Amino acid sequence: MNRNRGLSEVVSTLILLVVAVLLAAVVAYYATNVTMTRTNMEEVRLSKQHVWVNSSGAVAAVKVQNLGGRDILIDKLSVRSVAADWDQIYYYRVPSGSSVNEDQNITSYASLTGAVVLIDGRNYTQATSDMPLISGGELLVYVKGPHNIHMDDIGTTVALSVTTNNAQYITECNVKSASSQ
Repeated sequence: MNRNRGLSEVVSTLILLVVAVLLAAVVAYYATNVTMTRTNMEEVRLSKQHVWVNSSGAVAAVKVQNLGGRDILIDKLSVRSVAADWDQIYYYRVPSGSSVNEDQNITSYASLTGAVVLIDGRNYTQATSDMPLISGGELLVYVKGPHNIHMDDIGTTVALSVTTNNAQYITECNVKSASSQ
C-alpha cells in the first residue's frame, strides 16, 4: 500500500492561482489608495486673472486659493508657459478667516520695485523662493514684466499657471492695455 498523501496537481495549481490573484488585488488597492490620497487632498483655484501691458512693460495678476485639505508649496508661476523669476513676483497673503472678493487693479510696471510694495492699501512682498500656502489660504499675486508679453499681444489669450509638488493649475485671460486711453 502506498500511503503518500499530498495535494493533487489541480489543487496545487488552484492554490497558486488564488494567491497570485489576491496579491495582485492587494497591490492594485495599495496603488489606488496612495494615488487617491495624494490627489484628492490638493485643490487650487486660480481666479481674478489679468495681464496688462503698455510701453513701459507688462504686469500679470492672479488670485491663488488653496481649497484642498492640506498645505501646498507653490514651486513656480508661469505666464504663457515661461516661468517668472522669484524677484519678479509680489504677493499678498490674505489673513486667515478673511477673503478678498474685489478684483485686482491695474498696477504699473514701474511701481513694482523694492522688497515691499503698497498696492490698494495692502503690502505686497517680493518673493524669494517657493511660497507655502496653508489649507484655506489665499494669495494675491502680481508678476512684474513677464518676458514674453509685449504691446502686440493686446487682445490675445495667454495662460497663467501655478505649479505645486503634485500638479499644475492653469487659467487663461486676454492681454489688456494698461493705458488709460
